[in-house]
Amino acid sequence: MTPDPQVADYLARLRHELRTPLNQILGYIELLLEEAPEHGHQDALPDLQKINKAAHNLLDMMTKAILTDKVSLSALRHDLYTPLNHIIGYCEILLEESNGGEDAFFTDIQRIHASAKRLVTLLRETKENLQSQPSASASPAIPDVAAPPPFPRLLAAPSAEAQTDAALRGHILIVDDSAPNRELLQRRLERQGHQTTSAENGEQALALLKKHAFDLVLLDILMPGKDGFQVLQEIKADPGHRHLPIIMLSALDDIDQVARCLAMGAEDYLHKPFNPIILRARIDACLEKKRLRDMEQEMLERLRREQETSERLLLNILPKLIADRLRANPTTIADHFPEVSVLFADIVGFTKLSGRISPRDLVDLLNLIFSRFDRLTAKHSLEKIKTVGDMYMVVGGLPTHRPDHAEAVAALALDILGEINLLNKEIHEPFQMRIGINTGPVVAGVIGTHKFSYDLWGDTVNTASRMESHAPEGAIQVSAFTYERLKGKYRFEERGSISVKGKGEMKTYLLRGRI
Repeated sequence: MTPDPQVADYLARLRHELRTPLNQILGYIELLLEEAPEHGHQDALPDLQKINKAAHNLLDMMTKAILTDKVSLSALRHDLYTPLNHIIGYCEILLEESNGGEDAFFTDIQRIHASAKRLVTLLRETKENLQSQPSASASPAIPDVAAPPPFPRLLAAPSAEAQTDAALRGHILIVDDSAPNRELLQRRLERQGHQTTSAENGEQALALLKKHAFDLVLLDILMPGKDGFQVLQEIKADPGHRHLPIIMLSALDDIDQVARCLAMGAEDYLHKPFNPIILRARIDACLEKKRLRDMEQEMLERLRREQETSERLLLNILPKLIADRLRANPTTIADHFPEVSVLFADIVGFTKLSGRISPRDLVDLLNLIFSRFDRLTAKHSLEKIKTVGDMYMVVGGLPTHRPDHAEAVAALALDILGEINLLNKEIHEPFQMRIGINTGPVVAGVIGTHKFSYDLWGDTVNTASRMESHAPEGAIQVSAFTYERLKGKYRFEERGSISVKGKGEMKTYLLRGRI
């Protein structure tokens, strides 16, 4: 005979209601068996062991009775009352022998006693409720048994085993609408050395996740308001919590629910009541996995920072376009450019200064000057090639071609003269600049295998260097080639023909400013 689907659904939810107080009984008896020797209650161990045995018998019978297709509530009551009576009886004996003791040990016994009484009441009301609805035309209502008021939080010191396992300690968020369930989990996890925070519903859990960093979430499925599925979905949708391990908790062991949770991103699934050994093993596995992932993320972040540092250092040596080409294909890079403008700038009098100040002060001063020149070079989108002593070399028109390379280099030269005048007023030194500019074809490439250098070669470079070395102090001397590209845009003074070493007579011009 096929069971009525509505009745089957009712029985599944009934099983959840019955196992909630049973979970509390099993949880507290496990704690009491562990804590009795620590708190001087060795004499209670025999009775505690009898309660523990009865509770496990109760669990076995309840699971078999409610999962079978043919349910006889009268037989169920008969079978379940025997272990329940044992639990209630031994609890009453221990409480009578306590002589009114009010420490945490006897408070937990009172909790076991209350949960067992609640099971008896629930079984009686369930039988009457189901028998009053023979056709089950609508899903029968499960009796609403009020949960006991929250118990005071009792913290047990971590065991010696937990203290030696610091690597697996974590901050765990417990989400369950049942206060006793939260209390049991907190007690057990804190004995293992974990830090715990609890939430009584999904909304509160999501709010806590925004404020605090957790290593693991224990998430009940059946809760008022947002259920566990909704909370799980929201957590996994948040990029900041996407990899936070979540263990789902439920008294319902429906395989479809398990599959759904895992498909939504849950790390694991545990049925209530928990086997404490399995609970610890699952939690330790999740925390270890998170610890390894955190280490991986930390290493990746460290590698990213190191890569950024290497990138900055490489870009201090090579233009970005050249650096990218070198990374993609580490072969010889040599390019011909038909026309660029090359600038050499030299600080007049810097060599004499080196004889009267300390080496450190000399380097600091040169760094100050060239740092300002670097900013001006970047402002005009030009490429600094190198510095040699107190000489500064810049090129316009490579590695990316630009038609206004001569104009940009001329503007930089004028700005350098203005900057050195400002600097003289700040440091009270009478520095002057000699600047030379030439325009023409060059070959550019990367040399070296360990210490890279991007450099230029050709007659254009040599002539630009001669324009600088033969320039008057405080002046910008340009070749006729550069003058032809700038006339009408800048003001010049014709210097006439001068004798240039290695070049003979050359007609040059002094750049005075913009038109």
